[in-house]
Amino acid sequence: MKPIFRSYCLLPNISRRRFLERLLAGGILLGFRPWLKAPQAKERTQPAAVLTGPKFNLTIASTPVNFTGAPRLATTVNGSIPAPTLRWREGDTVTVRVSNRLDEASSIHWHGILPPYQMDGVPGISFKGIAPGETFTYRFKVQQSGTYWYHSHSGMQEQTGLYGAIIVEPAEAEPIKADRDYIIMLSDWTDEDPMSIFAKLKKQSDYYNFNQLTALDFFQDAGAGGFASAIRKRHMWNQMRMNMTDLADISAYTYTYLMNGTTPAGNWTGLFRPGEKVRLRFINAGAQTFFDIRIPGLKMTVVQADGQNVEPVAVDEFRIGLSETYDVIVTPDDRAYTVFAQAMDRTGYACGTLATRHGLSAEIPRLDKPERLTMEDMMGDMNGDGKHTHVMDHSAHGGTHSSRGAIRAHHARTEFGAGVDMRVDMPRTNLDDPGVGLRNNGRRVLTYADLHTIGGSLDLREAGREIELHLTGNMKRYSWSFDGVEFGKSTPVHFRHGERLRVILVNDTMMTHPIHLHGMWSELESPDGRFQARKHTINIQPAQRVSFLVTADAPGRWAWHCHLFYHMHAGMMRQVVVD
Repeated sequence: MKPIFRSYCLLPNISRRRFLERLLAGGILLGFRPWLKAPQAKERTQPAAVLTGPKFNLTIASTPVNFTGAPRLATTVNGSIPAPTLRWREGDTVTVRVSNRLDEASSIHWHGILPPYQMDGVPGISFKGIAPGETFTYRFKVQQSGTYWYHSHSGMQEQTGLYGAIIVEPAEAEPIKADRDYIIMLSDWTDEDPMSIFAKLKKQSDYYNFNQLTALDFFQDAGAGGFASAIRKRHMWNQMRMNMTDLADISAYTYTYLMNGTTPAGNWTGLFRPGEKVRLRFINAGAQTFFDIRIPGLKMTVVQADGQNVEPVAVDEFRIGLSETYDVIVTPDDRAYTVFAQAMDRTGYACGTLATRHGLSAEIPRLDKPERLTMEDMMGDMNGDGKHTHVMDHSAHGGTHSSRGAIRAHHARTEFGAGVDMRVDMPRTNLDDPGVGLRNNGRRVLTYADLHTIGGSLDLREAGREIELHLTGNMKRYSWSFDGVEFGKSTPVHFRHGERLRVILVNDTMMTHPIHLHGMWSELESPDGRFQARKHTINIQPAQRVSFLVTADAPGRWAWHCHLFYHMHAGMMRQVVVD
């Protein structure tokens, strides 16, 4: 049985009033919930430096930190979380000497950057890793501009703190005009050993999920739709072996959410003068957390996605998937604003402040009520138009899927085995769904349908062939895979050098997966086959079918994986060979 109360409930010699004061100091304003932790500490590692120029020296080491009141060791670069911000210039050749002072091998992957594969930083695929006590020199030409980031691809080091921002200045004049420029890097810290977390998930996949259905939920459903309807609904979900509240594998029960390495109690602050245009570069460096971002009282104009400039679109809120980046422009008035990033499962948040001077703050919004997954999220396209509603084959074997030429082509049956506990029959293809928890919330929420990369496609050729893969899993076993095959048992996917191909990904699971292809751009297509946006990471929602075009212009060996950290470690990864 999971423990419900944490150790702070038994702290000696602390009055009830003092205890509540400590909760409030940690930003806990929403009443008791079982995942509430002890007051968040304001102590942190040294602030992240900003390093510029073509040559850099980085040192990976263990550093003491204290985000929750309990001292722990983090994996840092040059002693800070986040790691130093690296500012490069498009067209320059950069040299980065990385020294490993850990007692285990390490690495750095330049996420979204397109270096030769030997410089991509994935042990076992593109290089052997950086052994303890050794220094590895990365050297490559920077071929793009925009907002990117870097992180470890070794062991559990990304979860324990090894991540930092990359800002690449364009070779020509910057088309995005702003008076101020801030990086906002979001992450999720845990005091637990990540291997312990992984072991718990393998034994009980919903260990950290406290948003379980209760008897009260049943009677509310019965009141809304009748007792028989509520019974049928529960019976249907039980038959499908699914949990409609399973939005995230890991919650604020163990996670403390950070903004630029700072807890909500630390109140990261970005200064501005009233009327200035402020550029905010959001980076999701979390291991396992989707964040929903808004700045109450302030409209955000999205101007860049995954480092690529997009046609400006004004929104109130957007969801940022694992490893995605979004740049927005805001024009604040003479007041303080809360930058609010709540976890998708609504168990916690990161936050900071935009203000005219330090020490100011604004009201922190209440967490939204967690929403349940719907039949639309879990099923198939019962209308047959590929857009919204779904049917699913829940057997451990088989299921039909569609492949696409211009839009659709043939049907086939594939056996995936016992590692797969569900299959989509007719997935939806719409890109205009903001996702569970953001639908019809009264705010203007960004969707992929709103994104249009300026300049269009980099390659106007039609696809010469197609590759279709299914995102698969078994929640009870906490097993994740492509086409039912975990990474350790898989064979490489082969791209022919120079070819133009279409990749189709079908999500047969109940969870959203951020899929990252190293070394090449993924050019997202609209449902009718038109170019939509150029991205390095694409979120595929439950029961959704997404297609994108790839130009295989990068010879070598590349990683292709889900960026949910524990999903990747559980097997949702493949190697791509361009030859």
